[in-house]
Amino acid sequence: MRKFLVVIGSLAVLGLVAVAAIIWVPAGRTPAQPEPAIKMAEATPEYAARLGDCAGCHTAPGGKPFAGGLAVASPLGTIWSSNITPDPDHGIGKWTLADFRGALYDGISRDGHRLYPAMPSSNYRTFSEQDVKALYAYFTKDVAPVAISPPETKLSFPFNQRWGLRVWEWIAYPKAGFVPSFDDPVLNRGAYLVEGPGHCGACHTPRTATLAQAAYTATDAAFLSGGSLGAWTVPSLRGPNSAPTRWTVAEMTTWLTTGRNAHAGVAGEMVSVIQHSTQYLTDDDASAVATYLRHVAWNGDPPKDVTSALPPSRSATETLLRAAAPDMALGPRLYLDNCNACHFVNGMGAGGVFPKLVGNSTVLAKAPGGLLDVVLNGASMPSTAARPSGLRMPGFGHRLSDAEAAALLTFVRSAWGNSAGVVSADDVRKARGAAQ
Repeated sequence: MRKFLVVIGSLAVLGLVAVAAIIWVPAGRTPAQPEPAIKMAEATPEYAARLGDCAGCHTAPGGKPFAGGLAVASPLGTIWSSNITPDPDHGIGKWTLADFRGALYDGISRDGHRLYPAMPSSNYRTFSEQDVKALYAYFTKDVAPVAISPPETKLSFPFNQRWGLRVWEWIAYPKAGFVPSFDDPVLNRGAYLVEGPGHCGACHTPRTATLAQAAYTATDAAFLSGGSLGAWTVPSLRGPNSAPTRWTVAEMTTWLTTGRNAHAGVAGEMVSVIQHSTQYLTDDDASAVATYLRHVAWNGDPPKDVTSALPPSRSATETLLRAAAPDMALGPRLYLDNCNACHFVNGMGAGGVFPKLVGNSTVLAKAPGGLLDVVLNGASMPSTAARPSGLRMPGFGHRLSDAEAAALLTFVRSAWGNSAGVVSADDVRKARGAAQ
């Protein structure tokens, strides 16, 4: 998965930052952390890498596993992921366990230079020592070495001055180590996976004025309360309208391991997360993640059973669409022409195949960028062991004008009891330009 890139520094304060970095900010690597006061599940080396979603960033499309070369787009330029195979000259073959831990915990490479925060070290600081050792064993012994150097990351000044990251990390990084906070071992396991290896907060938590992650644990209300990633609004995982509130544990585990359930299908960056990481969760770990997310979403008091709520007043939209009158407005007419065959007049789709549009988080997002991306360019669900069919929705950008796409999406965002803002033709035009 292309992790959220944190941008630091500015030309105006460059000199002050330099002084602070040299004088006040510690530069050493964080040592091994004591194991948490709970029994941690034993992870095989490969499973530890799955939990951290390492392949999502360090394997480029069509490239060799973990050889890097994935382009991570940022407003300041392209960040290229590194080679983490055990090749001694191009990868991490000469790294010690301490070097490896330093990259995970502190974002420091073996030669001492700072890694750009596309590497989610601020989250990985909670990795247990046994999982750090498992990861190190996997990448130095089990992965095939690849003698390839990815393209060099070249950002413009001042963001090419990596020493500035030393100050930012001092401000932004939480204390290393995982501290269990529940009496329930299932909740503790879920918290460890979500807050640490899974680094869910990197996308699902807002950023502060310094662009640091606003919170790292559920004790802070900002944690998992939603964020943004490019044009996409990343949904909140807390509160009455969140998926963990509306779905059962079984529905959530199905979504995590297959990318689809009776209510929704995955899109955007979550496709990569499920493809490379969460589909491999054990049954116990998938259930622990779902249980923890439900606990957080319900502020610690989830009911035993959840009935997925649907927005009211769907009948008026269904009646309108079934009538298919000659003088029907443009938005609903375009829906019948382009969407009805899969999502139906009730907007409910088909469970596990065609996602619901009713109450859909992408449809209802405050910013329509994600929805525009899906409609204009299409989207594919991941192919997983449990659900190998990689279902794809075609893109409609070639057949809809800007005005038509705007009318269609405005209709979908207000139909069947949905309540979201208008999409303008200008929104569509800008989305097309961003995709080029």
